[in-house]
Amino acid sequence: MQWVRAAALAAGAGLMAHGADAQTKQQVTGPVATYWMSAQTATGFGAMGGGGEPSAGAMMGMMMGGGGQNLSKSLTLQLGSTRKANGEPAAEHLPPAALRAGQSLPLLTPRKVEGGERPTDYSAVPGAYKPKGKMLIYWGCGEHAKAGQPVVIDFAKVAAGQVPPGMAALAGQFGTPMQPPSAGRSATYGEWPNEKTRTSVPAAGSLVGDHLIRGNYSPDIRFALAAEQDFLGPLNLTKNQVSPGGSGLIGWNPVANAKGYLATAVGAAEDGTVVLWSSSEVQASAFALPDYLSNADLTRLVASRALMAPATTSCTIPQEVVKVAPNAMVQLAAYGAETNISYPPRPADPKVAWNIDWTLKVRYRSQTGGILGMDARSMGMGAMGEADEAPRGAPGQRGPQPRSPLGVPGLGGAILKGLGGRLPGL
Repeated sequence: MQWVRAAALAAGAGLMAHGADAQTKQQVTGPVATYWMSAQTATGFGAMGGGGEPSAGAMMGMMMGGGGQNLSKSLTLQLGSTRKANGEPAAEHLPPAALRAGQSLPLLTPRKVEGGERPTDYSAVPGAYKPKGKMLIYWGCGEHAKAGQPVVIDFAKVAAGQVPPGMAALAGQFGTPMQPPSAGRSATYGEWPNEKTRTSVPAAGSLVGDHLIRGNYSPDIRFALAAEQDFLGPLNLTKNQVSPGGSGLIGWNPVANAKGYLATAVGAAEDGTVVLWSSSEVQASAFALPDYLSNADLTRLVASRALMAPATTSCTIPQEVVKVAPNAMVQLAAYGAETNISYPPRPADPKVAWNIDWTLKVRYRSQTGGILGMDARSMGMGAMGEADEAPRGAPGQRGPQPRSPLGVPGLGGAILKGLGGRLPGL
């Protein structure tokens, strides 16, 4: 039986050798340069950052979450490199003519402030100051809020170190924000728009075509984007009503290439209590949502129903949310899959080192927003001023009475105190 033993040993040795070969770890270096492009399409309230004073018609479109001419596109370019520039840093992005934003987009390196960042001045804040107020957090589509809602966050208790149950689940559901190139993470860094050039991308601008990024601290980055890698299409609220039963009914057009949707609402009760709602079917809050999502997070969040599936085109905001915050501002976001390119391509043979010159990430988002219950069927052009003058709770008046750009008095101050000034989805 010695031959059986010898054969078994030989077979085992062969398997070990095969396993070791299969587990050969490919040597990877780089990338020398990392380039991110963040492309956003916006309508409704999401498009109000374009500058200039909008007309009454445009304002009405923004409030209702409609499209028409109320469409804007924005592009953020960030280049990070492990190389230091030979002299003054200089880099530029030469886009396709279809972008219609000029022949060259200069990537400016931010100037360092002498002495570093200035410390925050707390001298104006009274020593005995204690934050006041509460936040109510709801989630999920449906006529009524599910059991266990809302989660109540008392700002004074949180400041005293008393974290309410469920806070960790609310904050951690959407994952960790992505880390784009930055001055602090790169030997040399450039960005656009910047303090010198803020050329806007017109509504008809397109990313489709050949791109070249070149500079004195980065290898040339050449790539082409196809039609399916363009800006996401505009997202519009096709329905924005309050039902006879008191729930909010929102609907929207499907966006090609969108991989998931999230709806949110932010408002305030009469006593100033902040109210947040999201369409997530799992316990989560929109204040923890990153502006963009990775492909892995998109897949995970749609599977867990934290994001609505690509085929979804409607959602019902629970009556409990509408009752407490009838003038809430609704935000809707569509997320597209990233485009990721590395150069040179990864060698198939793991024994061949992969020396990466550059990597590219293009990420996509489309958003819209409006005041809850305000659409073309419930508000006419003349009703905008009438709503301001109508007494609160007037008989038969189910639509909102906007008295501020956010639609609710005092909401800006409450958000600034409770969330550091950041509105979900904005």
